[in-house]
Amino acid sequence: MKTDKSNILALLRDSRDYVSGQQLCDQFGVSRTAVWKAINQLKEEGYRIDAVSHKGYRLLKSPDVLSRSEILSRLKTKWAGRQLFYLEETGSTNIDATRYAEEGEPHGTTVVAEKQNAGRGRRGKYWESPPGTAIYMTIMLKPDFAPDKASMLTLVMALSVAEAVTEATGLHAGIKWPNDVVVNKKKICGILTELNAEMDYIRHVVIGVGINVNNAAPEEFPEEIRQTATSLKIETGLSISRAALIERVLERFEHNYDTFVTTLDLRLLIEAYSRHLLNLNAEVNVLDPKGNYTGIARGISTTGELLVEAENGVMKTVYAGEVSVRGLYGYV
Repeated sequence: MKTDKSNILALLRDSRDYVSGQQLCDQFGVSRTAVWKAINQLKEEGYRIDAVSHKGYRLLKSPDVLSRSEILSRLKTKWAGRQLFYLEETGSTNIDATRYAEEGEPHGTTVVAEKQNAGRGRRGKYWESPPGTAIYMTIMLKPDFAPDKASMLTLVMALSVAEAVTEATGLHAGIKWPNDVVVNKKKICGILTELNAEMDYIRHVVIGVGINVNNAAPEEFPEEIRQTATSLKIETGLSISRAALIERVLERFEHNYDTFVTTLDLRLLIEAYSRHLLNLNAEVNVLDPKGNYTGIARGISTTGELLVEAENGVMKTVYAGEVSVRGLYGYV
C-alpha cells in the first residue's frame, strides 16, 4: 500500500508530541520503510521534522509550499477540495477545472496552481499570475438547481474569502459588491464564475479565485493596478501560509454553499454578507446603460442584487453593470 504523505503530515501537524513510527504504520497500514520514505520526501520538500529513536517523529516547521500533500493535510472539509489537483504551472485553473468536470470528476473538485500564464478576470481581462506569492484556485461544482440561481454563487464565494481572510489575519476584509474582496480600500481578491448549462439544468460551475497573499511591495503589481491593489503581507507585515488560507476558504465556502442550497437564495447569508459589505449605507454611483444615477446602497436582496436608494427616495435594484463607490479605490 502506498503511503499518502498528506495523511502522515496531517497526523504530525495535529500532534503536539512525537508520533512513533509504529503508530504511523498501524494507523495507515504500511511498513516502516514506507513511513521512512514519506518522512524523507517531506524533509526534501522543506519540512523540518525531528526524528528521535524510541520517540518517533515531530513536525517542527512547515514551509510555505502549495503541494498537494500540504493542502490535503490541512483540509477538514467533507467535499470541498477533497478531489484536489495541484499544478506547478498552468494556463488557467478555470479551464483546467472545466476539463476535469467534463472528464467526470466530482462536485467539489479543486484545482490549485503555483503559476498561471493565461489567467483571466471579468470580461476577459488578463489577470497577472506570477509564482510564489498568490493563491490561484478554482472549485468545480455540479449543483442540482436551475441555472438562474448560479450567479449567487459568486457572492457566496466572496463572503467565504472575506471570512477566511478575516479569520486568518485579523484584518477586516470587506466586499465591494458583488465580489471584489478589499482590505484597507484596496483589492486583494478577484473572483470569476463561469457556468456551463442547458436551458433547465447546470452541467457544472467553476469559480476561480485569485488572492494576493505574500506580494511584498506595491511595485510587484502591474503599474495599471498598483494604486488599487494590495496583498495580505503588505497590510499585515507578515508572511501568510497560502495552504492554510486555501483550507479556510474551502471550509467557509463549503459551509456557506450548504447553507445556500437549503433555500436556493441568500436569505440565510445576508446578515453575514452585510457585515463585510463596504457599500452598505455608502454613496454609490450606478453606471446604468439607461442613465447613471447616484444613491445610497442599502444592502443586497435575497437573490444578490444591490439595493440602491436613489436621490428621489425610490429603491432601485441593480442587476448588472459597474457600480462605482465614492471614496473606494480613490474615486471622488
